[in-house]
Amino acid sequence: MLLLAEAAIEDFKTIREIAYKSWPSTYGSILSKEQIDYMLDLFYSEETLLENLNQKGHRFLLVNEGEVCLGFASYEHNYLNQNCTRLHKIYLLPEAQGKGAGKLLIDAVENLAKENQSTTISLNVNKFNKAISFYKKTGFEVVSEEEILLEHGYKMEDYKMEKKL
Repeated sequence: MLLLAEAAIEDFKTIREIAYKSWPSTYGSILSKEQIDYMLDLFYSEETLLENLNQKGHRFLLVNEGEVCLGFASYEHNYLNQNCTRLHKIYLLPEAQGKGAGKLLIDAVENLAKENQSTTISLNVNKFNKAISFYKKTGFEVVSEEEILLEHGYKMEDYKMEKKL
């Protein structure tokens, strides 16, 4: 049975492990290994996760099956001071995909967004990420394209997707 839990600082190691296990299969055919390594270090350092939690208001949910954590989501209410909940991250272990864990996380974030009076959930997704079809099935629509430049000449080529609540 799949169960949700709110993550705490003590869970950052697990969150990092899931990211490091899921990114190569998610982005391996899209980004270079060097860019994947750079972005994992950038987004999942202890310092960044603490800053996201303590200063930016991000919250983390874990989805567990028994003693095993299958994935996580990171979200923020009142994104950009609007009635919007931002889904910053959602990743599952490769072997957990197709078990309903992603849908459980999306539904939980949606329920929390509604409780917070959000009218929209937004997210960014790489334009070539297979998860786009999953997001569309759960009610998200592409609203724009965005290119985000990073250091070392790396860039993120994303769709911005939204779901009206």
